[in-house]
Amino acid sequence: MRKLAYGVCVTAIALSLSSCAGQSMRSIPDSGGSAENQAAPAMAESSPRPRKEAAPKRDEQVKLVAQDRAIIYTAELTVRAKDVVAAADTARRIVTTAGGYLSTEKSDTGYGDRASTSLTFKVPPSAYPGVLQRLGGELGRRESLQQNTEDVTEQVADVESRLRSSQAALDSLRSLMKKAKTIGEVLDVEREVSAREADLESLQARQKTLASQTSMATLTLNLIGPEVTVEEPEEESPGFLGGLRSGWRSLVSAVGIGLVVLGALLPWLAVLGLVGLAVVLLRRLFRGGSAPAAPDREPVEPAETAGVSGPAETEET
Repeated sequence: MRKLAYGVCVTAIALSLSSCAGQSMRSIPDSGGSAENQAAPAMAESSPRPRKEAAPKRDEQVKLVAQDRAIIYTAELTVRAKDVVAAADTARRIVTTAGGYLSTEKSDTGYGDRASTSLTFKVPPSAYPGVLQRLGGELGRRESLQQNTEDVTEQVADVESRLRSSQAALDSLRSLMKKAKTIGEVLDVEREVSAREADLESLQARQKTLASQTSMATLTLNLIGPEVTVEEPEEESPGFLGGLRSGWRSLVSAVGIGLVVLGALLPWLAVLGLVGLAVVLLRRLFRGGSAPAAPDREPVEPAETAGVSGPAETEET
């Protein structure tokens, strides 16, 4: 009996130990997993890892596309050349080689060292800097240079947008005209169509002007001889002295214009004066030669004598 009781106790103790061991084994993985999860970031930070290239940012992944700008280039260049005619020929050759052409030319009546000419060229924008540099360096000594750039990109976009809207409205009105039933409706639609067509033509003209200005740069070249003087514009000083100077210039200009007009009219006035004098002399001659002699007249008695003698005669009778 004692052996049986001892065996039962041993069996119960073994079962309790096995159950406790199972529970401890179940709890160990959970705790171990959490420990590993908590230790993983620390180990990752402490352990060296191979460096990888940083991923490009979102903004860096976007490719920047250069937007075409509509720019008007204008320049005015003054060059003093020894031979103006030869320099003008060289300028034409330089511009033609670059793909441009001569727009206008204006020359004065001077010759030799006093000659001067003004050439206006149209140059492609891509060749504009090179042509400007060659004209300023190969023709002679550069006196002055004025450049101007105007960005008309927004104007071009606005004109194109308005053109599309106007064209769409015009198409709608033309389709509406086909559905008109009365004469009044047809006339109203035709009036609106005419107004839209006028606006469309104006926008098209504006678009052509902008296209011509942006497609070619305008370069004005002034060639002057060695003895030609260039008048530099004077800066107007504000205030009393500036107003006095402007008034004096206006007075001198008015007097000069008056003298020019008087000089132009003086020959005519002299001729008209001679003609008038001749007419007066001829009239006097005709009056003096053709004037008839006055006839002899009998003396007329005064009115008082006639009035007194009348009653006297009546009494005698």
